[in-house]
Amino acid sequence: MNDPTDKTNSAAITSVDIKRILQMIPHRYPMLMVDKVVDMTLGQSAVGIKNVTINEPFFQGHFPSEPVMPGVLVVEAMAQTACVLVVSTFGAESEGKLVYFMSIDGVRFRRPVVPGDRVELHVQKVQSRANVWKFAGKAIVEGKVAAEATFAAMIRDR
Repeated sequence: MNDPTDKTNSAAITSVDIKRILQMIPHRYPMLMVDKVVDMTLGQSAVGIKNVTINEPFFQGHFPSEPVMPGVLVVEAMAQTACVLVVSTFGAESEGKLVYFMSIDGVRFRRPVVPGDRVELHVQKVQSRANVWKFAGKAIVEGKVAAEATFAAMIRDR
């Protein structure tokens, strides 16, 4: 059987639109944090996009006079991008499965994410074993790192 994480089997995918993302991962409003994946190499890396608008429900309370996207949701957006990568790598049999955080390490918030920002969510596989994957992620706005983290997740049946 081919190892889907083997670099020799990797293939580039140019983009994954929101309709396809909704088929691949179980997240829905208000917790869906990735609008599109614009670059992906199966088993290796992906770049997701989150377009942040003032209409996001979390801005009602975080903070009404100075809206800032909560840092944990920026990390969640990176993780959802990684989830699209994992599901794309393993194929149709993994669609709709749940992905659970196992660890989040080295989180750094460098600048706030605010309404109007287009966040690029860069994720790179660090390692994988069976259904556990570890990633390094960066959230980038206008060429500057807004947040970074290393995280591990497990893909499981519902």
